[in-house]
Amino acid sequence: MPLAEGEWKLSYSANGVHPGASFTFGTWRTGYYLLEPFEIKNADVTNSDTPLPREDGVRLGQDFTGGATITFEVGVDTVDDGATAAARHAANLDAVSVMQQAWDGRAVRSLMATPAVLSTTQGGRARRWYGRPRQCAPAASKLTKQGYTPVVANFATVHTGSFDDVEQSVRVDMAPPPHRGIKGPLKAPLAMVGEGTVRTPGEIVVGGNRPTWPVISITGPISQPVCELVGRWKLQLDLTLKAGEKVVIDPRPWVRTALRGSASIAGLITRSSPLLENLLIPRGRQDLVLRGTDATATAFMTVAWRDAYAYL
Repeated sequence: MPLAEGEWKLSYSANGVHPGASFTFGTWRTGYYLLEPFEIKNADVTNSDTPLPREDGVRLGQDFTGGATITFEVGVDTVDDGATAAARHAANLDAVSVMQQAWDGRAVRSLMATPAVLSTTQGGRARRWYGRPRQCAPAASKLTKQGYTPVVANFATVHTGSFDDVEQSVRVDMAPPPHRGIKGPLKAPLAMVGEGTVRTPGEIVVGGNRPTWPVISITGPISQPVCELVGRWKLQLDLTLKAGEKVVIDPRPWVRTALRGSASIAGLITRSSPLLENLLIPRGRQDLVLRGTDATATAFMTVAWRDAYAYL
């Protein structure tokens, strides 16, 4: 269910004895409303500029940046949750504890490369970030006994910009073998454009205003599978998949793995393939193709992605 306008949700899965979270805040309805507008602050750029020898100026190098930090000032309000001051005080302590438990994030902190998800709806746009909850600091306030405590909390993302909260995906079957011309009998209409045209298998349209990373799943039987983004890159795996066997290549920075089940197959990616960090799909209409050897013609590939944005 999408969040209401102005709401935020912090979520992650449980891990052993550490509980997960699905904590919604940001509006009066939730009881955890924003006192000030949220702030998204990108990390400073780390550059590798080098001074030019024996002259003024610098030679520009490659620039990199860390993720963003999203900061919230939250009012935890339980003024209406009790008929007495003691009841309101107890309810407020419970509510602050709920927020601190969610922000503690111990279920993800104990796992390498495992992010939490922070999602929101702003201006009718559903967006999300990947990262970890960091500071959560309730302020010392005389109003706590009356059922109100201000809290400052922030969330450290592992990337800049945001992603569409809705994931899109497309199934791509094996590319048909090369053919010459067409065979009859033919039936009208034969038009390949205009009204009634069928979408080409593997055709996708990427929105947003930034390139995005796809999650690629290839299901066998297939040998020497190749995922090609036409005109951009080819990813080839030096392996054979049995019927129903699957590999998943996830180049997103907070994952960046190539797995068959739980085993890494990164060493089976051919040298001619791009680095995982470069498996980006640009904006606009793109074509994806699955190639390889499959006598049954039943192998297929699923490509999932989220549109990416520089801000919201």
